[in-house]
Amino acid sequence: MTFRLIILGGGRMGAALAEGLLRVEWCDRADLLIIQRGDEKAQVLRDRFPGVQVATELSADQVGPETGVVLCVKPDYAEGMARLCSGVGVTRLLSVVAGLSTERLQACFNGPVAVIRSMPNTPVLVGKGVSAITGGAHCTSADLDWAESVLGAVGVVVRVTERQIDAVSGLSGPMPAYLYLVVEALIEAGVHQGLSRDIATQLVVASFEGSAALLSESGERPEELRYQVTSPGGVTAAGLRMLEGRAVRAAFLEAVAAAAERSRNMAR
Repeated sequence: MTFRLIILGGGRMGAALAEGLLRVEWCDRADLLIIQRGDEKAQVLRDRFPGVQVATELSADQVGPETGVVLCVKPDYAEGMARLCSGVGVTRLLSVVAGLSTERLQACFNGPVAVIRSMPNTPVLVGKGVSAITGGAHCTSADLDWAESVLGAVGVVVRVTERQIDAVSGLSGPMPAYLYLVVEALIEAGVHQGLSRDIATQLVVASFEGSAALLSESGERPEELRYQVTSPGGVTAAGLRMLEGRAVRAAFLEAVAAAAERSRNMAR
């Protein structure tokens, strides 16, 4: 039996993608196959996704001319799995593996194959992810449309060049961690000012959500919204002056640059 989509790796990212695709009815449950090594882990996925096929090995009889594959394994295993895909006749591969170029993945195949590289971030776990995609040498616009439809089930998708994917890896890839660090620090700041941790957490998380929604829905630039809440000589101005004095803006610039450089080094 062949499948419309095969997800190689049923970890957090692979399972989140499967959940999103099923939620938007991208395909029937019977058309989706998840490959997960280990009988115990495979059974957990069967229990989580009734009606979805889960196997521990990839084989040629699962792959048809229209089958697409999403590579969701750890970087150390990615090229080995890509070579396995080549052996069973896969012709369209979407990789969400960090630091692995389309050229390296294409080299694992015996002939031309459509390889799409993506950099999603962890909010895909709640259907709010941001993913960037770039196509390899043999990709067509139809291949990119397919990849966008897959990742669009779990969030927003943007198209970039391969040269830009490392910048994405430095910016939106680790951005949840950057923002969680900011949230963590602000909660701690509230506690230092005498608030209970529960109240400080509610204030920070709700403000974070509301500010993101306002930025998204208002259509205004972030600096415009910042000006609106910053009265001359007011409390916000005092806080911002301290942040600028401590070079917080420069720290974020350097953090993204360091992460992007790390992505480039991994690709080499």
